[in-house]
Amino acid sequence: MPKIRCAIYDRVSTDLQVKEGLSLDAQKTALTDYAMEHGYEIVGYYADEGITARKKMQNRRELIRLLTDVKADKIDLILVTKLDRWFRNIKDYHNTQAILEAHNCNWKTIFEEYDTSTANGRFAINIMLSVNENECDRTSDRIKNIFEYKKSNRQHLNGKPAFGYRADKNKLLVKDPDTEPIVSDIFDRYFITYSKKDVVSYILAKYAGHPFCPTMYQVNRVLSSETYTGTMYGIKEYCPAYITEGQFRQIHEISDSKIIPHQIEPFLFSSMIKCPVCGKNMGGFVKRQRLRNGSTSAYKRYRCSAKFTEFHNGACISESVVESYLLDHVVDQLHLDMLRLSQQQREQKRRPDKSASIRAELDRLNNMYQKGRIKEEYYDEQYTLLTAQLEQYDTTDNVIVLEAYRALSDVFSDGWQEMYLELDINHKKAFWKEVIAEIWVDGTSRKICGFKFRV
Repeated sequence: MPKIRCAIYDRVSTDLQVKEGLSLDAQKTALTDYAMEHGYEIVGYYADEGITARKKMQNRRELIRLLTDVKADKIDLILVTKLDRWFRNIKDYHNTQAILEAHNCNWKTIFEEYDTSTANGRFAINIMLSVNENECDRTSDRIKNIFEYKKSNRQHLNGKPAFGYRADKNKLLVKDPDTEPIVSDIFDRYFITYSKKDVVSYILAKYAGHPFCPTMYQVNRVLSSETYTGTMYGIKEYCPAYITEGQFRQIHEISDSKIIPHQIEPFLFSSMIKCPVCGKNMGGFVKRQRLRNGSTSAYKRYRCSAKFTEFHNGACISESVVESYLLDHVVDQLHLDMLRLSQQQREQKRRPDKSASIRAELDRLNNMYQKGRIKEEYYDEQYTLLTAQLEQYDTTDNVIVLEAYRALSDVFSDGWQEMYLELDINHKKAFWKEVIAEIWVDGTSRKICGFKFRV
């Protein structure tokens, strides 16, 4: 008589279960001993570690692998220690049971007695699964409540704090004096070069041999994590900040739009020039051309990143042309933008201020809605109309933008071009990244037609 082909499945979800003797090794040993005592042939071990039985089945990779082997008719019997190691979700249990029955595969718990061959046995299993599911959900709710309490007190929840932070005696996150200088250097270097690749190389070289030298992954994580603005779990001022929210947005705007060229040579305007055909970013490449004297000329150009996938006839522009255009037009455009904003401010000041009467009308509208005298559709329509009118008298944004332009004009003081020409390629790139957000190309002439300041 052929031996019963047996698969061993074990699972743990928490450190507490390990302490209580339910570790994977302990389960595996008990299941193996049981299989050998009963003369079963063990054809495979399947173990999910750190996974709760209430997780969706697709998250239990070893269980999925086990069911794949069941479907291949490689297994006659599945051994588990207890029912709650097998399932705590009634729906998933029945779905799995249907697969097992379709392939004549049974399961058995070695520390509990369950019988799926009778109605009473199946009823007992359903009752126990319901109890286990409810217990698991209640535990989950308790953990969520604890976490929410810790969040309300700005406490560190669990695990290792982000690089550059540590938890103090009150479980509050503070800057770690051992790694704070490294994190500060990471951000300082980025806002000089605007290149994550350069930051990684710089930090790993500068702190090589340092007891707290970060890994490449940690450097990239620092530049990508909102935690360093002081925000965690959507809560601001959760921990001390290394950078502002504006700087974090700037990092992501540049990173999301950046096209990494194949060449190591840096490009001044990578991710800044917009394709006139599709609006995507134009990336840099090096154009090499053999001259009549046998030498090779190499110069940088920009083309659309989608040119070879969407097959459109996009623009192709030399870096020197873009640089010359900006050098010639940046100051004039700055003055024109400032003049336009100043005129808008003067027009707003000359216009009769009706904001007080509009706010009074908004108050009246809110009172009528709260008393049920007007319908919600009418309220929404009038509220939208009145707030739009009120925005015309709000000069706050214009004032902020104009102040930003004035700060930018200090950069372009007398002699700025001479100072710019003395910069190396990396600092030139950082200069343009700091002051210019987008560069536009005319769709007809395929020439530079304008740009937008980063204000």
